Amino acid sequence: MNNAIERFEPKFEDAAIKDAIQRLTQTRFPNPETVEDWQQGVPLSYCQELVRYWRDDYDWQRVPSLLNQHDNFITEIDGHKIHFLHIRSPHTQAQPLLITHGWPGSVLEFLDIIGPLSDPAQYGGDATDAFHLVIPSLPGFGFSSQPAAPGVGVERIAALWDQLMLRLGYERYVAQGGDWGSLVTHAVLLHPDTHCLAGHVNLPMVVPDEHTMSGTDPAEQPTLAAAMHYQEHEAGYSKQQSTRPQTLAYSLADSPAGQMAWIIEKYATWTDCVRDGLRHPENAIERNALLDIVTHYWMTNTGGSSAKLYWESFTEADYRPIALPIGISIFPKELFVCTERLARTRYQQLVTFNDQHAAGGHFASLEQPEALVSDIRAWRSALQEQELI
Repeated sequence: MNNAIERFEPKFEDAAIKDAIQRLTQTRFPNPETVEDWQQGVPLSYCQELVRYWRDDYDWQRVPSLLNQHDNFITEIDGHKIHFLHIRSPHTQAQPLLITHGWPGSVLEFLDIIGPLSDPAQYGGDATDAFHLVIPSLPGFGFSSQPAAPGVGVERIAALWDQLMLRLGYERYVAQGGDWGSLVTHAVLLHPDTHCLAGHVNLPMVVPDEHTMSGTDPAEQPTLAAAMHYQEHEAGYSKQQSTRPQTLAYSLADSPAGQMAWIIEKYATWTDCVRDGLRHPENAIERNALLDIVTHYWMTNTGGSSAKLYWESFTEADYRPIALPIGISIFPKELFVCTERLARTRYQQLVTFNDQHAAGGHFASLEQPEALVSDIRAWRSALQEQELI
């Protein structure tokens, strides 16, 4: 067994960048949408604008440059090469924290919270708020290897993550995540041999009970409304990725413009980006950051392999009760929401619950990094006060 942890330097080859730019130059665009908004997807004019900017003005080495500001590593666990960032806090009493991204995200979405979490004294916090951070790329995402066989769903990933933390010398740790990172965090907490002490998520996973379904309690109605909106207006991508990801993969691997549109749509519809009645993703996340995410997928050719996680796990969510301590943050434009009452029907030790944020959506670490950091610190403080860590 090879337990080596090797330093890794993310890089993009010049030839691959040249190829991407040539493909963008040769993009064949479709006819425009027949509506005045995002109801049919990414508007043609915005797609053309982004393609031009990506081709002519974007710095194609931004992603490697940003990642290389931190320590990157590769290690092989059960045949899977896992890329991860490992940021050791300068504070010796820091708590190990495992953070997992989702789709269409990557480790890039956590760059703005690395400093405040690992060295809080430099960001208005206290040394007692410090964390050692482990931020892995999911299998099939980014610089992690792509699974060669089926079976790498959230339960398997949770087991890999637990082994990763042990390999790094963290025999006890806590975990955080949103989107798929939330499902993986849930799976880590449910893992029978877990070494995780507690979790924090910004996407709750709760089945509505009879009280919620009755529709008689106004406080519970947003839960049903959010679920219905997702099924009626947002779920098409997940159906495709959970049933025929390989078919989709050919387009995503061949067309950078297509890969970009597939991803950018989610940052337009899942973020808190409506201003004066008009939706625009750059109201929530600046353009270069959006294209960093797209570029990361394109240059690693992981559009198809990342979609396969839906085929593995999307239709088989695990809603067993969570006995270990957990904290929940819910931002107003999150895809799925719940009340604290409903949350307590699943989470047996709910130590913090904050659904009072003024702004933000599905990508909390990108949209509202300060608010998310504040919630994580409050969760950690509550765990300490209750002597749970």
